Parts: sequence; C-alpha cells; structure tokens
Amino acid sequence: MRHIIISILLFSVFLLVACSDSQQTSNEVEDDNGEKTEQEEDVSNQEKGTSTDEKDAENDTAEEADQQEETAKDPVYKVDQETSSIVPIDQDSDTNEKVVLLTIDDVPDENAIKMAETLKEHNASAIFFVNGHFIETEEGAEKLKKIHDMGFPIGNHTYSHPDLTTLPEEEQTEEIVSVSDRIEEIIGERPTFFRAPHGRNTEHSKQVVEDEGMTLMNWTYGYDYFEPYMDAEKLKQAMITGEGPEAGVDYSLLKSGANLLMHDREWTSEALGDIIEGLREEGYEMVDPDLIQTKKNEN
Repeated sequence: MRHIIISILLFSVFLLVACSDSQQTSNEVEDDNGEKTEQEEDVSNQEKGTSTDEKDAENDTAEEADQQEETAKDPVYKVDQETSSIVPIDQDSDTNEKVVLLTIDDVPDENAIKMAETLKEHNASAIFFVNGHFIETEEGAEKLKKIHDMGFPIGNHTYSHPDLTTLPEEEQTEEIVSVSDRIEEIIGERPTFFRAPHGRNTEHSKQVVEDEGMTLMNWTYGYDYFEPYMDAEKLKQAMITGEGPEAGVDYSLLKSGANLLMHDREWTSEALGDIIEGLREEGYEMVDPDLIQTKKNEN
C-alpha cells in the first residue's frame, strides 16, 4: 500500500513539472509568433532611433547647403580703381547707384566690437580692415573672430601700418602676407579686400595684393583722423554732408558710390549710428560689401 501511495505522489509531481514546462514553451512560442519580447522591443526602438537620427542629420546637412546657396549673392557692384567709388557693374541695369560704402580701418582696437554692434542695430554693413599687430594676442584674435561671426567682411590693412612706399619689396610682402596668414588662422579664410595705410601703394604691393587674390581698395573721403573732427558731433556733420572745411574741404565729397573711410576711434564709434541714419535721410543706401565684385566672386 505504501508503495502505491509513493507511486501516485511521484506521478503527480511528474505531471506538475510537465505542465509547467509546457506552459513556458507555450509562452515562448507566443512571444515568437505574437508580441515581441521587451528586449526585442528595445532593440527595435534603438534601430528606429538610429535610423531617424541619421535621416535628421541628412536633412540638416541638406538644409544647411540650401541656406548657403541662398546666402550666396551675385555681385552687382565693383570698385572703380581710378576713383575708389562703388559703381554698378552693369551701367544699363536698374541697380541703385545712390549708395555709399562704409569702411573701418585700424581694427580691432578698443571700439571695433561696439561699432560692429551699432552697425547691426542699424541694419548696415561695413568692411573691417585689420592691422596685424592688433590680432597677435588672444584678446585681439577673439575680437576679430566675433566681428567675422557677426557677418562682416574682413580686409587686410598691413601688419604695422607703414608707408609701403618707404619699404623694400621684401618688407612690403611681409607686411601684407603675414596679416592674411594670421587672419586665416583665426577665422578660417583669407581677407577679401586690401587697403594700404595712407592710401599709398607701390607696383610691388599691388602685385602682392593681386597674387593674394584680394581686391585693392582706397577711399573717397573720411575726416575722423583730422584733429578738428575728433569730436562726435563735428564728425557726424562732416560725414553726412561730405564737407570738411577744417580739413581743407569746403565742398561736398558725398556722391553716389562714395567710399567712406572711418577708423576704430571713440569719437567715430559714438557718431556711427547718427552717420548711418543721416546718410539714409539724404537718400543713400548702405551698400552690402557682399554685393561688390572681388577676385573671389568675379567668376
């Protein structure tokens, strides 16, 4: 009798184990044929996420390329090398002739960032001509990078601001090329424009500028380096009217295409906003330097 009872108990245990295994196998089959397991769900979601991220990255790249293409502007003005004025490339076009170009030399010293901010506030642009000795330090380099990042074109104004006509050719080359090299180190591109200190070039400096792919630029008028105009109010009037009687100019130099020279100076920075608005009230548009034909965009 005892043997019978033990046999029955063993048989019952065997049945329970078999049922449990069967249920587990059934659940596994259901997982395979029905809903995915939690682990499979995680892997699937990760794969989907990766695919989505890749597509988003591709879309972002395409959008950036489209934006760059839209930003690129065909030049409609050029620099008249005889007068330094800014004139339409096609004289028969409907391009606005009543424009002036703003330029700022001797940057980045103490006022360049403020002047860039003022230009932004007044929705105007300008070319910033850089002196190499200002960008040797980390502080100067950061100033230049900030000006460039704000969208302003950068020009070369030599390293130490010498009269190039007094230097041997080798030194002229060094004064120009060293600045372009340093600018490229900081902003990743070489300058587009060149302006000689005091407006004095040599045949050699012109050739170096040509070889460097820069566009030569002088100016038509400017007054902030004359002592009587080292005053914001006087300077404002002189730049808006084009007249500088205390600098020997008792007639107006303001005309279509005028290339206006200013410097990184406290009084110029203070007057800049009023100069922009005053010129606009006279009917002049501030020309976008990106619309000027250069060695880099003429083709």
